[in-house]
Amino acid sequence: MSRRVSHATAASLLAERDPVMAWLVGEAGPMKLSRPVDTHFAALVRSIVYQQLAGRAAAAIHGRLVAALEGRVEPAAVLALPEAAMRSAGLSANKAASVRDLAARVADETVILEPRRLARETDAEVIARLSTVRGIGEWTAQMFLLFQLRRMDVWPTGDLGVRRGYGLAWGVPMPTPRQLGDLGEPLRPYRSVAAWYCWRACEIYSGAAQSAVTR
Repeated sequence: MSRRVSHATAASLLAERDPVMAWLVGEAGPMKLSRPVDTHFAALVRSIVYQQLAGRAAAAIHGRLVAALEGRVEPAAVLALPEAAMRSAGLSANKAASVRDLAARVADETVILEPRRLARETDAEVIARLSTVRGIGEWTAQMFLLFQLRRMDVWPTGDLGVRRGYGLAWGVPMPTPRQLGDLGEPLRPYRSVAAWYCWRACEIYSGAAQSAVTR
């Protein structure tokens, strides 16, 4: 894992190395990353609920699930909640199964979410553990690392926005995931910061407002 520096310092270091990063930092301004408000478990539950749903619909379902849990978004509470209650909240059968599987794997410590123990795990170890959970793949695990754990060297090569933004900013055809992996090597150990600026590049080039990811 990279040494502890702020996102702003990491952006400055990348800008010193790469003229495209220098332009992005100057154009987009400081990197903004909201502080996590959920526990690690609650953040993963939210990620599962929001998958493949529009924001308002996902928010409504998530709100009903939290209400059904009486605000206790914890493994024990999820495991005690009848599946019928999850379905009444609006979760599909697959998502209800995923939320329950996450709770079970946290309970049996297949997935480690205790902050001190989690801090000792590498990014690859966190991804490997989370990927054992039904409905959680590499991308969801990477977003958890980047936004919840605020790890500094996450490079989501399968993310369409990062691929598109890299192509726009660096003036190359949109890279494939494999190509983006190689292209990200010079950006170590601050690839999370570079990914954020790739997302911003998509917004800058399209004239769009900042999204929930970059706001």
